[in-house]
Amino acid sequence: MTTTDLCAAINAGLSPLFRCAPAPREGVLVQTPFLYPDGGVVELAVIARGDRFAVTDHGEALGWLGMQSVRGSLSSKQHALVGDVCQTLGVELSRGRLLLWCDNSAELGEAVHLVGQAVVRVSDVWFTLRQRAAATIKDEVSELLTEARVPFKTDLSVMGRSGWKWRIDYQTYTDSKMAMVVVLTTGSRSAAHRITEHTLAGWVDLHHLKTEQPKLAFVSLFDDTADVWRKEDFRMVDEWSEIGLVSHPDDFVQMLQTA
Repeated sequence: MTTTDLCAAINAGLSPLFRCAPAPREGVLVQTPFLYPDGGVVELAVIARGDRFAVTDHGEALGWLGMQSVRGSLSSKQHALVGDVCQTLGVELSRGRLLLWCDNSAELGEAVHLVGQAVVRVSDVWFTLRQRAAATIKDEVSELLTEARVPFKTDLSVMGRSGWKWRIDYQTYTDSKMAMVVVLTTGSRSAAHRITEHTLAGWVDLHHLKTEQPKLAFVSLFDDTADVWRKEDFRMVDEWSEIGLVSHPDDFVQMLQTA
């Protein structure tokens, strides 16, 4: 079967939102309307193997997911979640690839749709990574503040000048200084800039509080254990807040204690 015939068979079972084109080496590439959580487009390969057809992501889903983890690997629970996704959709997990075999070209459209769905649901495991990472960092910060004997409150909702309520992760109190702290953490480079922009918007909206409370400081605490932040991210909030780094806990504590 030629690549033209292969694309025709695939397109016959799918909407025009799926686009098929010859692959550089063998088979065809299908650009789907499905997206990864960071906005990346899900692409699949369809390859003829004798009388059968393989639909695969070439390992992109697990590769993307691994890059979002601070440690670069998944926990046993997350591996189990990936396995559940594959079992539910009838997709094989083979050497890190999502894979589905077809014996009939008429079934290719449905197979592409199923593997595309599997990629999306596997990438959604990222949300468990993000929640775990944020919870872990906050546990470490709470323990650090407790050991340093810095009084604090957590998870405050503070009204900005606009009327919007902003979430503050910590409010700390010392004799010389009170600080509002927002923890910036993510395993995704593309999400990092959006998080920084959101934090900046909060500091700008809350800036009037510093006029009312001269001892109040804003602190942006970056989780730099993941190499996702750019110099521009730090510069963006530098004018409106002090910058702390998770990798320098002593400096962060001193920042909270020094006017």
